[in-house]
Amino acid sequence: MNQVVLTGTGLFTPEQSISNEELVESFNAYVEKFNAKNAAAIEAGEIDALAPSSAPFIEKASGIKNRFVVDKEGILNPDIMAPQLDERPNDAPSLLAEMGVKAAQQALEEAQIEANDIDAVLVACSNLQRAYPAISIEIQDLLGIDGFAFDMNVACSSATFGIQTGYDMIRSGSAKRVMMLNTEVCSGHLNFCDRDSHFIFGDVATAVILEDAEVATNQQGFEIVDTRMVTKFSNNIRNNFGFLNRTSPDTRDDKDKLFIQEGRKVFREVSPMVAQMITDHLADNNLEANGLRRMWLHQANRNMNDFIAKKVLGHDPSDDQQPTVLDQYANTSSAGSIIAFHKFKSDFEAGDMGVICSFGAGYSAGSVIVRRAG
Repeated sequence: MNQVVLTGTGLFTPEQSISNEELVESFNAYVEKFNAKNAAAIEAGEIDALAPSSAPFIEKASGIKNRFVVDKEGILNPDIMAPQLDERPNDAPSLLAEMGVKAAQQALEEAQIEANDIDAVLVACSNLQRAYPAISIEIQDLLGIDGFAFDMNVACSSATFGIQTGYDMIRSGSAKRVMMLNTEVCSGHLNFCDRDSHFIFGDVATAVILEDAEVATNQQGFEIVDTRMVTKFSNNIRNNFGFLNRTSPDTRDDKDKLFIQEGRKVFREVSPMVAQMITDHLADNNLEANGLRRMWLHQANRNMNDFIAKKVLGHDPSDDQQPTVLDQYANTSSAGSIIAFHKFKSDFEAGDMGVICSFGAGYSAGSVIVRRAG
């Protein structure tokens, strides 16, 4: 089987950002208006009054302090509470493709290759802005890449599942070089009127280049030691938005057509599942947790990541062992672990090992063990 190496990563960050304080000010203005408008129904016990939020509450619950977004004005308008984006004509690049191209260009530069060297393009993310044509094929066209492309969705685990897919294609010989992208406009599926979740997500795009070691130009990449995927069905993280919603117009705009979750259940069920998956994955490769230089975990919740890392490592992780970008980027779904890897990989020396891990709705979880080449 061919040795697969990860030779480049790229990151596109939107120009606009929203701090916790800004988000809370907007949310609390919405709450005040809602409660005033529905005062009689609240007094009669027909509906519950909404409770205000606070920046300390958000940071304690999640570790998030800030998030980047493609449209700040609509989100912070108490009368809108959603990003406002003009629909683009069919002959213009889509938003997701535009973001993906920018991340891809960085990844290609680091890999020291040209776009036309790529054989396959995968877009792996939680939320695709259309069913077809595939965003990946659009990115393929914009970059001038031959070969083939397709989209895939495994929610927040899409990046590691995408790496696994590219890894398998290279090992089987169906491709020599694969570009895997995570284009996420998470603000579009977030209910900014919900106190328990309005702060969770941000927007971003990441890209990864995978290559057969025999053709790789960048000799300082990361060897893929092994990959692992796990899924287990759960309704505790769900989004019911889809093309069949138009067939049930009475419920088309209900809250479940946006992101919903049972956060406490997710923490209790996913955290130990992921920790055990990583532990078993290391053991099956005859590796010890104390041999890991770093863990690049999915950036969903700081408390979850601390729990997982402690279970795997056997002690409280340092910031160096388990870096976070959650404070600045919030949860960016599939892109989170790749942002962490992109920003915290340059100090690795030849032979250093780490784990890229993502997890989320499904439930789904993926683990990629890497070793610095050179």
